[in-house]
Amino acid sequence: MAPTPAALPPPPPAIRANQHIYTDYFDEQFVETLDQNIMQLLDRVWFRSELVGFEDYPQRNRPDRPLLFASNHSGMAFPWDAMVALAHLWRHLPDLRDLPRPLSAPMLSQSILMNPFLVKDFWKRAGCVDATTLNFETMMYYNDHNLMLYPEGVPGIGKGFNNKYRLQRLATSIVRLGIEHRTDIIPFYTINGEYLNPHTYSWEWVNRLSKKIGIPFIPVGPVLLLVLLQPWFFYMAFPAKLTFVLGSRVKPYELTDKAPAELTRDDYRAISEQLRARMQTELDAAVTKYGQQPYRWGELWQRIKTNWRYFPFFLPWAWPAMYQEFERQYIRAGRRHFDLDLRTPGAYWRMLWRNPFTISFFIPLLGWIPIAIRGYRNHRINKQQAPPPPQQHS
Repeated sequence: MAPTPAALPPPPPAIRANQHIYTDYFDEQFVETLDQNIMQLLDRVWFRSELVGFEDYPQRNRPDRPLLFASNHSGMAFPWDAMVALAHLWRHLPDLRDLPRPLSAPMLSQSILMNPFLVKDFWKRAGCVDATTLNFETMMYYNDHNLMLYPEGVPGIGKGFNNKYRLQRLATSIVRLGIEHRTDIIPFYTINGEYLNPHTYSWEWVNRLSKKIGIPFIPVGPVLLLVLLQPWFFYMAFPAKLTFVLGSRVKPYELTDKAPAELTRDDYRAISEQLRARMQTELDAAVTKYGQQPYRWGELWQRIKTNWRYFPFFLPWAWPAMYQEFERQYIRAGRRHFDLDLRTPGAYWRMLWRNPFTISFFIPLLGWIPIAIRGYRNHRINKQQAPPPPQQHS
């Protein structure tokens, strides 16, 4: 077992220069307002998420380094699983220092199209940081939050329903940095997320074409035709009951007898495979226990009846109007501490009146033209502009 270093050296100059990633976009007020107005309702009725094993919440083994939370990706679906998990933890944790900030695939933030219902800078405002090597290494020196990763990367999302719950090869970076910084990995398992968009499959030649327009993969299945006919289906999710099961803590620095400087790429791959095998065993057990009834239709119907005053906003076809109105008030108008007042009669129709662009999400085929124009116009702008200054809150 490698000895514990007395103290780590200070961050290298490149990492010190990169620390602006913490505050360029992240806006806690955005997260809080989004959760109060939208995510609480969707979670309460549609996703009905549960945290299993999080009562004794993991604490850092090193106060000066973040824990590395790691989960399996849900195949072929928009990342509602990560959104719901983080929103639930946001409400669950008394100390936001324990909340993981996610490292996300850069493709999610490169174009407005990959942000939910075209909400500008959604992922980064919500705390995501592009999963690059430099950003990951920089975040290891960041102590205000833990970190959250999906170490399967994009292949985990695009693995197809035939590979549901089968962990793809994990990135070696998670074990490398866990070893170098002697911080622990906390696995947790997303159960039923595979049923957010079931019975869809992946073909590599299709995905190669889609990546050229900033979409990491195309889910080929029954929903694909609906996406063409009703663009809002691009972002929709079926009402899978999302269950997040905490796994066993992993100390990656105890998986090798070598010092970090002695480890080769093959060594890291072997350790990463050990981690994948451990996680796969625990994931299989969690699926057996919590994944046999992915939708729980009776529970869903009871939640709908209990929350009927919020109709239609808990149904996916109403989400475009809700997110567009949220963006209008928070981002374009700069309002804070507002209430979308979803229970007011006629609220949905007022949202459509105030946000006529929403109609594009319901126009067969031709609706994709204005959506693509808005999405890819901003894609080009984002590549040219520098990040904005840190958010200032009143």
